[in-house]
Amino acid sequence: MSSAGDGKDRPSPVRPSLFLERQSYRRRRLADAARLLPFLGAAMLALPLLWPDDSEGAEALTLSAAMFYIFACWGALILISVVFGIAARRLAARENADPEAETWQR
Repeated sequence: MSSAGDGKDRPSPVRPSLFLERQSYRRRRLADAARLLPFLGAAMLALPLLWPDDSEGAEALTLSAAMFYIFACWGALILISVVFGIAARRLAARENADPEAETWQR
């Protein structure tokens, strides 16, 4: 009792593969990590706001220690971004040098 217009005789649409090449997967994960870097930096630079001060009765950290921490975080963020840049260049160079990459792009 099926009607001719119910669509059961049509072939099912082909779904694209969810598989990603290893290099493009790594490049995307590296880009995701780079996007999270500002949030990591904000959290690291906001951490001194949680340190005790003289009003709480606890031993307060000196201003020089806080400034050293902030500049160390700043330097660490710069180094991490340099590492991400180097890794991105290596992945791009590896994709361009890979002979199989050209066959997939056609």
